[in-house]
Amino acid sequence: MRKLKNEELGRLDVASFKEARKTPAVLILDNVRSLHNVGSVFRTADAFRIEKIWLCGITARPPHKDIRKTALGATESVSWDYAADTLTAIAQVEKTHQCWALEQAEGAVALQDFRPEPGASYAFVLGHEVKGVSQAVIDRCRGVIEIPQLGTKHSLNISVAAGVLLWDFYAKTAGGQAPGSAG
Repeated sequence: MRKLKNEELGRLDVASFKEARKTPAVLILDNVRSLHNVGSVFRTADAFRIEKIWLCGITARPPHKDIRKTALGATESVSWDYAADTLTAIAQVEKTHQCWALEQAEGAVALQDFRPEPGASYAFVLGHEVKGVSQAVIDRCRGVIEIPQLGTKHSLNISVAAGVLLWDFYAKTAGGQAPGSAG
């Protein structure tokens, strides 16, 4: 086995990425305070070719050196928008996407049991590193997804949770195939 060089990976350039078919998902960041987490979410969103990221409330916006440090250019490829209030972003997105919060809540669906509807588009809300997704936002969402955890900590880092969630969604909706790739 030989490790591949970057030029062998067949990655899209930014212009091609913007034109390429996207995974039918949007991320909504509800008052995420860490700029490194924001940058990491951009990088993960690029990896799974999602449609857009909504940055809400106190969530920092590009350009910022600390976002750029972890995003590694993904702020140029992934579409994003800002809303001062997360409910405003949800009002825009829910016209075309089912909104689900990623949180620990009564009646939450375990991630492994979440079954996206074929052909539907989704928006996933991820919350503040300590406070999580606000209750008002949870109340507005169609449902809540929870990533089961077995350790002593109360939660995963938001950027890790975004990666777990997006990989699971991508695998369930794209059948493990890159968007736009053959069979």
